[in-house]
Amino acid sequence: MPIFISYSHSDSEFVDKLAANLVKHKARVWVDRWELNVGDSLIDRIQSAIQTASALVVILSKASVESEWCKKELNAGLIRELEERRVVVLPVLRETCDIPIFLREKMYADFRSNFDAGLNTILEAVARVTSEALGRLETPEWHTDWSIDWEIREGLFFLRLTMVEQAKDHPYTVLSELEARANEVATARYLNFQEKNLGWFERLAVIEMIAASMSDGKHQFIIDDQFPQVRNFSVRDQKLGASFGIKVTARRLGEDTGKAIFFDYGNQIKQISEGLRETLREPTTDEQMAIDRLRKTLRP
Repeated sequence: MPIFISYSHSDSEFVDKLAANLVKHKARVWVDRWELNVGDSLIDRIQSAIQTASALVVILSKASVESEWCKKELNAGLIRELEERRVVVLPVLRETCDIPIFLREKMYADFRSNFDAGLNTILEAVARVTSEALGRLETPEWHTDWSIDWEIREGLFFLRLTMVEQAKDHPYTVLSELEARANEVATARYLNFQEKNLGWFERLAVIEMIAASMSDGKHQFIIDDQFPQVRNFSVRDQKLGASFGIKVTARRLGEDTGKAIFFDYGNQIKQISEGLRETLREPTTDEQMAIDRLRKTLRP
């Protein structure tokens, strides 16, 4: 989901610079002047964007704190914080001004004297909602922490997804790992994307490809002891000739309750894939043109 930037149009130049830097660091942002088209319902589009945003970056300036529209956007973000019991509103202090009372207890990114210092602060704050490498799935019954890493090993592209599932109110966890080993065609494709600084886009495509291959509901383990269980299979794109050898390993840790654990790793990888699609930004116009060119060049 994108990061919504709330601001006064008097601060447009500053916002364009900030948003461009966030995009450069792979954040997906929502700025009204970038998103709205002639004929769009202003209220409906902005309300929807605020409700679905991962975070609300509020630009604080003399103009914005006096803007009725900015006040409404801030109130909507604060209501989400109360309802969701998590940090949603991230204040950015562009210039000295009268900070709204409900933001005075919050830490803010201070851009007043040093843009780079302020940028580093806000990048740290949004990292948890823009990272492609680390995340958490949460439900009322359990949560899963996950991480993704990748490398070129012996000339081939490898991607590894590690997950730790903790069921609430149960004295055990499940540690699992999925490793995807690309063939020569998939490796060459990835390296071409990486050369254009689009490796992040191709990694997302690979994870979505793997998740789609598990949509048959047959990717589960019944774990009833301490020994790791292993599943091997392959995923192939017939049109491209790209394929991945997949190895999934899962084992339980913690107390032995005497009961078997049902572990649906296919569903977890599907949710991680969907979360990444929402978290990662859309390609810029130039990046999309480069992606289209690469796809044509790499098509067999």
